[in-house]
Parts: sequence; C-alpha cells; structure tokens
Amino acid sequence: MKFEVTILGSSSATPVFNRNPSAQLLNCNEKCYLIDCGEGTQQQLAKFNLKAARIDYIFISHLHGDHYFGLIGLLSSLHLNGRIKPMQIFGPKALLEILEIQFKYSDTVLRYPIEFFPIEADEPKLIFENSDLTVKTIVLNHRIPTTGFLFQQKKRQRKLIKDKAENVPMAYYTALKKGMDVELPNGEILRSEDYTVAADAPRSYAYCSDTLFDESYLPTIMGCDTLYHEATFMHDLLDRARETHHTTAQQAAEVANIIGAKKLLIGHFSSRYKTLQMLFEEAQAGFENTELAVEGRTFQL
Repeated sequence: MKFEVTILGSSSATPVFNRNPSAQLLNCNEKCYLIDCGEGTQQQLAKFNLKAARIDYIFISHLHGDHYFGLIGLLSSLHLNGRIKPMQIFGPKALLEILEIQFKYSDTVLRYPIEFFPIEADEPKLIFENSDLTVKTIVLNHRIPTTGFLFQQKKRQRKLIKDKAENVPMAYYTALKKGMDVELPNGEILRSEDYTVAADAPRSYAYCSDTLFDESYLPTIMGCDTLYHEATFMHDLLDRARETHHTTAQQAAEVANIIGAKKLLIGHFSSRYKTLQMLFEEAQAGFENTELAVEGRTFQL
C-alpha cells in the first residue's frame, strides 16, 4: 500500500531562497491528506504535478500564518474549478471563523461543503480514522497552541500467494486473508499460512511542526517509523530557538534517537540560511539516517 509524503514547503515564517512556507502532501493508499497550507501551496501542487482536487482532508497545526495563509486561496480555487465533494478540515477552533470572515467579505458561497473539526492542544487525541489509517494529535510546545499529527497505518489483511491460490474458490479468499483456515466440502483443510503471507507491517509518520524541544510530546511519537521535526536553527543559536519556541537541528536528531525513529526529516528552516548543508550535517551527526525535507522531494514512509 502506498504511504509517502511530498514536501511542498520547508521554510519558516517567510518564503525565501526558493523555499516556501510549510506544507506537505501525504498519500496513503491513493487518498491525499494535506498537512499545513502555507502561502503558495496551490502553486507548489501544480509545480510538482499533484492534483489539488484529490485532497479530501486538510490538517492545520496552528494559526501562525506560515502554516495556513495558503488555505483560503486553495479552497477558493477548488470552488472555481467546480469541486462539489466535501472537504474535511482539522485545525484550531478559530480557523473556522477566519475562513468564514474571508468568504463573507468576498461574497463567496462555496459550491462544496466544508466539514470542520476543531482540535485542542491540550492532550493527544484521536481525531480521524478510516479504513487505511488513524490520525492522532501531538501536543507541541510553541508560542501559541500547536499540535503535530501522528499518521498510523492500520494493520492489513494477509496477502494471497497467487500461484497457490489459483485453484482455490474465490469464496474462501476473505477467510484465508483474515488468517482463518477453511474446510472444503470434501473435507480438505486449507491452512491460511499455506496460501497467504503476512502483510507489510503498519508504518507511522509523525509531523512535528513548530515546537520548543522538551520531553512532553515524546511519549506520543515513541517508536514512529519516520519523524518530521522542525529544525529552524543550528545549535549555535540555541538561545534564539528557546526565545521563539523552536528547535535546533541537533535537538531534532536527539528527538529521533530518543523515540527510536528509523528516519528523520528536518524542515522549517530559518530564512537566515541560504544553503541547508550545515543544518543537514548537524542533524546527521546526531542521527545518521537524516534527510532534508525540501520542496519537491517525495519520501517513502
């Protein structure tokens, strides 16, 4: 099952040096989930040949503009392009008021319904579930209420071994994939383990947008496979990171080590850095399997 994320924006605060503010597109089993929606997100989708019309779920971490200023433009373009299916949006309660004011004073009535789900940054909560995955909030430590998001695949049924299952009536496929042995009318027993193999282990992706480094949010993301963690500054600016409730690249690596992540993606880079190599090297020195979450890159999770 496809489980991948494409980076649309990697900059903090302002777009600069060909880096856009925060936005990512998660694809899970061909369902698309937009994570944050900084300025220019719809242009980034077009640039990387990703269809905005396929997005049915949007998750906004907090109400600093670099994480949602692109949302009204995206929603408006979908309206102009004839969208009629609902859009589910998960974000801080005040976000709905912001959207309603925008539409009110532009005299816009969307062709499609918005289903809004307010989230609170008080404790980790399950906020979404379908047949493919669950989404849980991660309570972060930022200057305003902020949540990250933990996307966890659900366990899949066992997979049929095609060559062996060719002569098995299709009526028995479901039971075999559920791990059940079945008995044929002639008394023959078909053992699930003989005709199926275990599905791939469920994977998880933690999105930690803006946060001061502390240990309060670590239990929520413990053991996740891929961790995206903000790394706004290098560690020589630790005081600045603390003042603004952000994290250094070195601290992001420390988080990855503590939780036992398999891969670390760092992003949300300060505009003071024209190149990112030093940030990458600082994080990689502490956690070897580190990647830069830069525009246009797609990561298999």
